[in-house]
Amino acid sequence: MTWLLLGLVLFLGAHSVRVFAEGWRSQQIERWGEKTFKGLYALVSLAGFVLLCWGYDLARSTPTVLWVPPVATRHGAALLMLLASVLLVAAYVPGNHLKARMRHPMVLSVKVWALAHLLANGNLEDVILFGTFLLWAVLCFRAARARDRAANLAPVVPQMRATLVAVMGGVVLYAVFLFKAHAWLVGVSPLGL
Repeated sequence: MTWLLLGLVLFLGAHSVRVFAEGWRSQQIERWGEKTFKGLYALVSLAGFVLLCWGYDLARSTPTVLWVPPVATRHGAALLMLLASVLLVAAYVPGNHLKARMRHPMVLSVKVWALAHLLANGNLEDVILFGTFLLWAVLCFRAARARDRAANLAPVVPQMRATLVAVMGGVVLYAVFLFKAHAWLVGVSPLGL
């Protein structure tokens, strides 16, 4: 569990700088330069991600069961993951309605992903991993919306074609993870497929 916790601290700590230390972040970018800052940020994030994946895998080998979720929650989680996949792709497709309306679809995707996994899993390591990501996403979204209000951003005129690309891309990503990638990467097949 130690490696999981250390990985979470490094990964989410790096991704929380804009939430808790925007001024410090700006000072470091000015001092070191944007490329150096982003390089260090990427290294810390990557180290944290590797540690949290490894730590989660180790913790899953000796699970601590807190509760056994009903089977129906797996189906609910699968539906939520469809939404999370669409939101994730929408973050990268410029000019779509989802991004124009929500401004931060990737953070919303993390919220939905974490909630879905909390519904479907009842082990301590799951609660720690997904609960921490859910809390981070809530705080991150709040901070991002505050930055948006302060910046008084001009409205974006969304395009239906971009929205369709985001939705269809999300559906494809969802299908790939549901039927192949989740079992390959995590060792668990959603819905027991």
